[in-house]
Amino acid sequence: AERLAASDPSNTVWQKHLSDSHSLIGSVLKSQGDLPGALESYRASLGIAERLATSDPSNSQWQQNLLTSHGLIGDVLGSQGDLPGALERYRTSKGIAERLAASDPSSVEWQRDLLTSHSKIGDVLVSQGDLSGALESYRASLGIARRLATSDPSNAGWQSDLSISHGRVGHVLGAQGDLPGALESYRASLGIAERLAVSDPSNAQWQRELSFSHDRLGDVLRAQGDLPGALESYRASIGIAERLAASDPSNAQWQQDLSLSYGKIGDVLGSQGDLPGALESYRASLGIAERLAASDPGNPVWQRDLSISHEMIGNVLGAQGDLPGTLESYRASMRITERLAASDPGNPVWQRDLVVSYVRLSEVTGDKAHASKALDVALDMQQRGILAPRDAWMIEDLKRRSEQ
Repeated sequence: AERLAASDPSNTVWQKHLSDSHSLIGSVLKSQGDLPGALESYRASLGIAERLATSDPSNSQWQQNLLTSHGLIGDVLGSQGDLPGALERYRTSKGIAERLAASDPSSVEWQRDLLTSHSKIGDVLVSQGDLSGALESYRASLGIARRLATSDPSNAGWQSDLSISHGRVGHVLGAQGDLPGALESYRASLGIAERLAVSDPSNAQWQRELSFSHDRLGDVLRAQGDLPGALESYRASIGIAERLAASDPSNAQWQQDLSLSYGKIGDVLGSQGDLPGALESYRASLGIAERLAASDPGNPVWQRDLSISHEMIGNVLGAQGDLPGTLESYRASMRITERLAASDPGNPVWQRDLVVSYVRLSEVTGDKAHASKALDVALDMQQRGILAPRDAWMIEDLKRRSEQ
């Protein structure tokens, strides 16, 4: 493709082939975890797409290629943690999608491109803490999804888009404290997910979306204090998660889903005072988390899941009066949080996890040296500007604990 494109730069067909080749290479590199390489390929593709789109602004296919290129670059930037850069790309992509959609409102392809752009912008805004902006983007996406789904109720893909859009709106409403609104959105999402799952029980994606819908509903019910309702939802979710995990034990994502489901059930049982039941669920979650973490020691998500499982078990053992068992679990959790925090000192989540681990150990052992370590971490976070404002209270609390 490079030789053909170089031999005749005016040949738009060959230029398009070259752009597509760069994009395909970028996708392969991204799937292999080579984000810098993927970004380089996607940018090469974008350069060609920009030239083609500029040469003929009326060519809708080239405009759509340009839209797609910006979106792919935004995906990589987001994965690299460059949220402002990702947001800029997604907004550029949305601008093109808006023009295309306005030029032909009957084109469902362009309407869906616009839906996707709004959703991706909302995702970044959520990560940046701009919930109001995210809600606006998600509702714009929901409006398009609703129109598409209404126009053709038999189109399962559009019904799935609508279910997911309701779920995104519910997530933001819940984060804003609007639990009734979140519950309404999640129930709308669940209703669609149930119909899709029933229509094709062999479709793993729809089964998984149904499991997530039950989970999200359970989260809101739990926040509202409806523990029996939350437990019912979580058990509906885990039933699906167990079937998926059993159908393909090599699918790490489904195994992780199952582990997290056991954890949620453990949380509710613990809140209901059923400590033996909570411990059983947490240990089931731990078993899966251990296998996943051992299969890929470099995966920080699975390492953190393992750390949390140990911590939850330690909490229950502590409530049962088993101090040796509590200490063993907390130390296992701390060893993981120390490694994660050391591997990326700029990650505020892992640094905060380390603070919590030290505090847990201090409480169990009575050793104030652990509290002093927690204080050192928190002060360092504050100095580097990565201590969240909502966690500022920890400084004085840790000084009290360590008597400094």
